[in-house]
Amino acid sequence: MKKDKILIVGTGALATLFAAKLSSVGVDVSMLGSWVEGIDALNKNGVKLILPDNDEIIGLVKATRSCEKVHYAIILVKSWQTERIAHQLKKCLTEDGIVLTLQNGLGNGEVLSDILGAERVAQGVTIVGASLQAPGIVKISGDAKVLVETHPRLRPVNALLTEANFYLESVPNVQSLVWSKLVINAAINPLTALLDIHNGDLLKIPEARVLMGELARETASVAEAQNIPLSFEDPVDAAENVARRTSTNISSMLQDLQRGAPTEIDAICGAITRVGEKFCLPTPLNKTFWQLLSAKANRGKIREIKT
Repeated sequence: MKKDKILIVGTGALATLFAAKLSSVGVDVSMLGSWVEGIDALNKNGVKLILPDNDEIIGLVKATRSCEKVHYAIILVKSWQTERIAHQLKKCLTEDGIVLTLQNGLGNGEVLSDILGAERVAQGVTIVGASLQAPGIVKISGDAKVLVETHPRLRPVNALLTEANFYLESVPNVQSLVWSKLVINAAINPLTALLDIHNGDLLKIPEARVLMGELARETASVAEAQNIPLSFEDPVDAAENVARRTSTNISSMLQDLQRGAPTEIDAICGAITRVGEKFCLPTPLNKTFWQLLSAKANRGKIREIKT
């Protein structure tokens, strides 16, 4: 079996982005998902990445609902799907294989390690704005940056990502990566989802900008309580800079709400709240947004109640 093959787990915006960039440089890419319409479109038309200047990157992939033997996999599904995917990968990941999770939120690495074994799991984050235009078609709003932990089995994956023109950086402290991304996600995603606005609009609404900063500071304080260093000195500036760089992007949480899918609020604001409670550190804003987004995501169920 060739080891230059790679499995992209997911068929959404980020999964399509990674599949397009990797396949365009000759990597043999398979995509694993459960979205029937998406799988059919991917197999028929391939993947298309629309760049900020409207240039396009096009590639061919094989999309499937079942998993074949694989050495390398990149996981880009929602956090609420992690356990199911881990059991699926357990059947097809080679003993000397590695999965790289680039998912949002807390707990994904732990779930994967419990099921696959810690030696077969690496964590990282990706920083990029991407919106799915249609099945297999994604638009990117900035450079694609990938930060990963140092792991000996990741070297071939890192080489493929570099060849595919991702900006790649390896760092020794994976928790610093996860919590730095969490600060950004907690500050931007819930607000854009509740207000139904693009990322950059948060900077144009004074009240929203204040809330974004307070969410960033509150989340950073939970990281500090755990002695986890962040990759930036000022969490407010960091959140605002990301909102500015991805100003035209629709956050993944808002995209989830728009298509009636579950959100990752439990793995973001909910997880921050739970960790804060362990350290007796109040997180009133994260708790409030956790409850508000959970309520908004479940509002459709009201219509199912017969009176």
